[in-house]
Amino acid sequence: MQFMILTRRKLTIAFSCLLIGVISLIVASSTAGKVVETVNEPREIPIYYVDTGEKVCALSFDAAWGNEQTNTLLDILDRYGVKSTFFLVKQWVDKYPDDVKEIAARGHDVGNHSATHPHMASLSAEQQQQEVTSCNEAVEALTGACPTLFRAPYGEYDDKLVRGLKERGMYCVQWNIDSLDWKNPSPDEMVSRIQSKLCPGSVILMHNGAENTPQALPRIIEMIQNEGYTIVPISRLIPGGDYHTDHEGKMILNDTDSR
Repeated sequence: MQFMILTRRKLTIAFSCLLIGVISLIVASSTAGKVVETVNEPREIPIYYVDTGEKVCALSFDAAWGNEQTNTLLDILDRYGVKSTFFLVKQWVDKYPDDVKEIAARGHDVGNHSATHPHMASLSAEQQQQEVTSCNEAVEALTGACPTLFRAPYGEYDDKLVRGLKERGMYCVQWNIDSLDWKNPSPDEMVSRIQSKLCPGSVILMHNGAENTPQALPRIIEMIQNEGYTIVPISRLIPGGDYHTDHEGKMILNDTDSR
C-alpha cells in the first residue's frame, strides 16, 4: 500500500515537472520569436539629407517664439532670389497669422513644427498625430495648403512618429547641418561651420529669432552660391517616389542608386 502511494506521488511530481517544462518551452519559444522580430525590424529614421549628385541644398528656419526677424529674413531671401522652408509651431501660427500668410505668399515652404513644441517621443502615437493634425489644420486655414513636411521639436523622434507621418503622406525632416545660431555664434563662425559640412543634398537648420541670424544670412547665402550650390526649398530637394533612409538619415530612392 505504501509502495503504491509513493509511486503515485512520484508520478504526480514527474507529470507536474513535465508540464512545467513544456509550458516554459512554449513561453521561451514565443519570447524568442518576439525578440528576433524586434531585432530584425528596421529602425525608422527621418530624412537628414538627400542622396543626389547635384549641388543643391536647402535652408530651413524653425519658428516657435517671436517674429521680430521674420520680415528681415524674408527680405534677405528675396534679395538673393532664394526660397527656403519655415517650420512653424501652431502656437506661433495662431499668434502671427499675417506672417504665416506672408511666408507662403513669398513662395517659401510652410512646414509643420508641431502644435505645442513638445518632446514628441514622450507622447503616445495618438497624441503625436494630434500635434501634427492641429498644426496642419491651422496652416491650411491660412494658406490654403496642408503641410507635407514635419520637423520634430528638439530633433526628438521615435519609430512611431516617423511611421505615422509616412502613413499620412508626410515627410519627417531633420538636418545634417546645424548652424548653432541658437547659441549666438558670430556670423563668421556660422559661415565657417556650414561651409565645412556642406554637401549635395544638405539640409541646413537655422532659427527665426536667433540673435545673429539676420546678419549672418547674406554671407551664408553668398558662400553657398560661391561654392556652386543652388538653394531650394526642402519640398524641391526631396525627390518623389518610394524611398528609404540609411543609418545616417540619407534619403535614397528605392528604384535608383542615385538621382
